[in-house]
Amino acid sequence: MAPRLPSTSRSLPIALIRAREGVMAPIREMLADTGITEQQWRVLRVLSEYGPLDASTLADRASLLFPSLTRIATTMREKGLITQTRDSDDRRRQFIRIAPAGEQIIDDHTAQAAQIVAGFRETLGDAQYETLLDLLGRLDPGARS
Repeated sequence: MAPRLPSTSRSLPIALIRAREGVMAPIREMLADTGITEQQWRVLRVLSEYGPLDASTLADRASLLFPSLTRIATTMREKGLITQTRDSDDRRRQFIRIAPAGEQIIDDHTAQAAQIVAGFRETLGDAQYETLLDLLGRLDPGARS
């Protein structure tokens, strides 16, 4: 007899998708007037936090596939949100840096983003919020120890 699947109400993949939508809805609302996508926001957030990065590291930290980052970076460069330079030693390697216009988007939305996070912390409580992040980190195949 084949094992039974859990109810969809207790399915981890489905629960994660539903939770993602619940988390992303207020972020999408925040970004609606910026003209940037969720993926572009993640790129700006990572660059703002870490500074210039090579494209491969940026893709990993922004949870993007490398080919997607390449396409996204082209659009962001055209919008003046980032700059790209080639490594002088390895011309195949590119470094991406946030541009002043990208920093301005981060600066303009930091307070609202912090309010969104505060709402999630309030819903879960500080301890459960931190526990949730820790548990999700354990499921991340690319997590750095």
